[in-house]
Amino acid sequence: MVEDNAMKKTENTDAKPDAATGTPYWSPYVAGLGLGLTLLASYWLLGAGLGASSALARLSAWGEHAVVPRHVEATAYFGEWFRNGSAHVLRYYLVFMVAGTLIGGFLSALGSGRIRPSVERGPRISARGRLLFALAGGVLVGFASRLSRGCTSGQALSGTALLLSGSVVFLISLFVAAYVAGIFVRREWL
Repeated sequence: MVEDNAMKKTENTDAKPDAATGTPYWSPYVAGLGLGLTLLASYWLLGAGLGASSALARLSAWGEHAVVPRHVEATAYFGEWFRNGSAHVLRYYLVFMVAGTLIGGFLSALGSGRIRPSVERGPRISARGRLLFALAGGVLVGFASRLSRGCTSGQALSGTALLLSGSVVFLISLFVAAYVAGIFVRREWL
């Protein structure tokens, strides 16, 4: 009976149900439209696009500054953020956007009953191995996002919305790289 109700809920949508709860995910088309409208509102209200890596870089710099302030202030990359005191480092709209994203994601998961401690992984990798791969990937992506002066939301979404050629090349490269990488890691999930 519960399975029948879950199937009826998702029958006429593009969203597939969550295997654990049976509740449907949002349609990717609706979610994409919502993301596009959010990006449009960001440009209209703030005069700038979306991004997450700048906020994380500022949070990291703020934390490092608490431990070794002279070193951070002497660096060319982080030093300019501390010229007039460290408090203004966190007074940056993307820091608030990332905080809002975390809080909104948590509330969304809580409201849909999808909060449960788990490690999503394929049958051929241990939970520890999956976490190590996730950490290594996160470090690599974080480093690369600072080199490219933007993460996927900053470069691909915000830059492509402005038709910046570098962002279009980044977006195409991102999809090609993900497809090629998928060939090599696919067996871990099957």
